[in-house]
Amino acid sequence: MSIGLAISLLFAALLSLTLAGLLAAADSALHVRSRSEIYRMAEGSRRSDRSLRAIADDEQSHINAVSFTRIIAESLAAVFITVVLAYTIDQLWLTLITATLVLVVSTLLLVGASPRAFGANYPERVLRLTANLVRFLGVLLSPLSAMISNLTGRVATRAENLGESTEADKQILSLVDRAAERQQIEEDDRNYIRSLMRLGDTLVRELMVPRTDMQTVAATDTVRQALEQLLASRHSRMPIIATDVDDVLGMVYLRDASGFVLRYGETAETAHATRIMKPAMFVPDLMRADDLLQQMQRESQHLALTVDEYGGISGLITLEDILESLIGDISDEHDREDPDTELLSDGTFALNPRVTVTELGELFGIEIDDDEVDTVAGLLVKELGKLAEAGDTVDVAGIRLTVTEADRRNTITAINARWIGDAEEPEAVTAQAARGAAEDSGERTPGAAENLGEAQTAPAGGAAQTFGEQGKGDSND
Repeated sequence: MSIGLAISLLFAALLSLTLAGLLAAADSALHVRSRSEIYRMAEGSRRSDRSLRAIADDEQSHINAVSFTRIIAESLAAVFITVVLAYTIDQLWLTLITATLVLVVSTLLLVGASPRAFGANYPERVLRLTANLVRFLGVLLSPLSAMISNLTGRVATRAENLGESTEADKQILSLVDRAAERQQIEEDDRNYIRSLMRLGDTLVRELMVPRTDMQTVAATDTVRQALEQLLASRHSRMPIIATDVDDVLGMVYLRDASGFVLRYGETAETAHATRIMKPAMFVPDLMRADDLLQQMQRESQHLALTVDEYGGISGLITLEDILESLIGDISDEHDREDPDTELLSDGTFALNPRVTVTELGELFGIEIDDDEVDTVAGLLVKELGKLAEAGDTVDVAGIRLTVTEADRRNTITAINARWIGDAEEPEAVTAQAARGAAEDSGERTPGAAENLGEAQTAPAGGAAQTFGEQGKGDSND
């Protein structure tokens, strides 16, 4: 091989790698910027702006064209370098090893890390620079892009028909985690995003206040009696029932009751609360929480009664219940402090019965899988196989659960939990005990309930406030 031909092939390989690097940067920039952001970039009348609008109109097709061309450029570079080395080095094995090393290093530097990092950090600059090239490739390779899109579409449709879940949510969460690790977003922002994505998989029944904790006004109560109940319970609204909780007639509001008493003082002593009631909002307890949030916003409602599959009232949920599942507990000066968990001196935890099974596992540093029940009380009753009474005990996953209090209807009101598993207690229990000792010595250390932190969502929160959100969520409305 002549020197001139060898130089020409090496120059062609360098051009191929440069093109591949440029396309790698463009591909990275296209994945960083959304379609709406590309449209905003293309508000001018320059040729590059027209190309950007065309790219945004069919983004996936252009991404396919860029990826295909980049692969071709990398392959051509590999061929050119291998041909030159084959005529330069006599031994075949040495040629292959040398060509491989050269390609790996050059591809990594000129195509891999550096161009992609540049495209991710300066997406607008890269997109404006490569817009015309990307548009040209998109038009040139449109039949191939259409074929790839149809193929991937069929695969995705078949996966959905087979009931396989997509990886989109996991990929988004992975991107969020990486951004937080690189300190590109705050830790609180990461938690908000994760909570927001979990909300789409959360059912209303997981956040609602159960019917056993509901406080209601009887239809036979007077307006003044209703006002007294609202003030005593610190709620801004309550359901009005006829004969039982399943027969809800409507809602009575604190502002309506107080206004009626102020205007018609004596009449309020005899007028029934139904005179000032307003329609109630009913939703299925199997409804998704994010759908309910949107419905509440559309209808300007702050409270909804939840209905089970048999048509009975299963509980109620407020706007604050949903918001707390996103951003954590919302407290004001009127809220009573009633922790869901308390570490006792003997190492036992006193639990609110509404603490979730997941939170129980987190408290002891283990994982408890049970899809049949949501709360510790439900888990205890399931293991007992009967209605619970004070003193009943069950052992679950190395944890001994004991009913310490139950009312006359055998409803569990307090539970103690103690680790009885391996000789060595889980690290979570040891850490909780250390914090408890620090508190006893006067140090200000977060307690067991606080350490559940963001993991505690509304089921535990609602129970801790005994109807909690019914009054807390709208006390200022």
